[in-house]
Amino acid sequence: MTGTFVTRFAQHAATRPAAPALVWEDRTIGYAELYAMACRARAQVETAAPDASRPVGLRMRKSPEAVALVLGALMAGRRILLPSHELPDTPAKELYEQAGCGVVLGLAAGPLIDQVVDPHTVSGSAGGPPPTPVADDAIGFMLTTSGSTGLPKIVPLSFGAVTRFTAWGAETFGITPGTAVLNYAPLNFDLCLLDVWTTLAYGGTVVLVDPDRGASAGYLRDLVVDHRVSLIQGVPLLFQLLVEAAAGEEPLAGPEHLVFAGDSMPARVLAGLFTVFPKARWYNNYGCTETNNSFLHEVDRARPVRTPLPIGRPLPGVSWLVVGGNGRALTGPGQGELLVNTPFQTTGYTNVPSEEKFGPHPDGVPGLVYYHSGDIATRHEDGSLSILGRTDFMVKVRGFQVSTQQVEGILLDHPAVVEAAVVAIPDPVAGHRLHARLRLAEPGSVGVLALRQYCAERTVRAAIPGVIETVADPLPRTSTGKIDRNRIRESLAGASISHAPRGSS
Repeated sequence: MTGTFVTRFAQHAATRPAAPALVWEDRTIGYAELYAMACRARAQVETAAPDASRPVGLRMRKSPEAVALVLGALMAGRRILLPSHELPDTPAKELYEQAGCGVVLGLAAGPLIDQVVDPHTVSGSAGGPPPTPVADDAIGFMLTTSGSTGLPKIVPLSFGAVTRFTAWGAETFGITPGTAVLNYAPLNFDLCLLDVWTTLAYGGTVVLVDPDRGASAGYLRDLVVDHRVSLIQGVPLLFQLLVEAAAGEEPLAGPEHLVFAGDSMPARVLAGLFTVFPKARWYNNYGCTETNNSFLHEVDRARPVRTPLPIGRPLPGVSWLVVGGNGRALTGPGQGELLVNTPFQTTGYTNVPSEEKFGPHPDGVPGLVYYHSGDIATRHEDGSLSILGRTDFMVKVRGFQVSTQQVEGILLDHPAVVEAAVVAIPDPVAGHRLHARLRLAEPGSVGVLALRQYCAERTVRAAIPGVIETVADPLPRTSTGKIDRNRIRESLAGASISHAPRGSS
């Protein structure tokens, strides 16, 4: 098979019509049925958005119909902007306007929806013309960043970039006809490039997780077992839930590949995975929305596993640099910001200037455009890399540079800690003070003083949180499953917190 990832999907629908494409609750949708839904959606997209030069905005929750609408718009050769369905109306409207969307489509009526699309409508055709031919550099997806520092940035990805990514993903993780892949992430998240679009391009079966049940450990385990899932990719929360669901159950022998993404994997969760998935291969995946996957590290389970996991080696075709404090690329061991160029990356943002994040080789070497990741990396003697944390999370505390991510990692390594978030609060004297919010496996199982001592044995004094707060409820999460530090920071804004070291439980 040849062509884009969209034409590959259409070819599977023609040659393997009855093969399962999607699993959703008690429904199994075959390739021919999904293709028919996509064709009906395509016809409605072309009617609602006759100007093919303008992007189409989509606003909807994950479902088989949502997958069909995305496919239909892409089959029509349209650019699609799909922000998080949890993004409030005001910033979502601003994104659609900044992208220049001619129309916003959805599966149900809503404040921003110009027209509702029904992939099941009897008036639409179950067939239609083949996917519209597109140039390699024609834009398909317009993804968005998390928006952790303000309005999300719009990240356009070409059909060619996504097609190259799907080819890499299928080869690396053995996605072939019949391979079942769990999709935990929302459709706007870049992890879906592997979970959903690679799987459909190479004839596999996407097992969709219902977002309303995504926090149910038993539900997730049942999906993996009942549908013989081979590949599981997700943020640490997903694997934490699968470990919790394994209590008193038999190990899961089926999954072949576990791919860690999004955040650093806590040591406690990694330890639990040994018994839950005795035969699976583990990978630590490094990438971002702007570049997609850049590095991959396969964990050697025969050796002691230490955290944070290294990010490993660059993918084929990836170029990288670590730039030191003098602005020059390191040629040996050291620390600095990681710059990358991948075959899958965007050429720049749609709605904000790109010059600060995309640029040439810092030493003037001509050729590639590098993305400034904002991640502080350590280059080791053997050339491998590990990530210390993001520049966004580096703060000054009493004159010392401190990474709040590293402090979180220390706290998460404590066997009693299930979740941890460390945020920096501006302080007129110290510059910043650190506030840690933790959830323990057993409430009251460890005291604040013991946690402070645990930190003191592993880091400098300035990095010990001035406040350690333990809570009973799970920490707030974003739609992608990451801890929502902004909400925690907002909950602390204006609160009267003593500068003296203390804690609550």
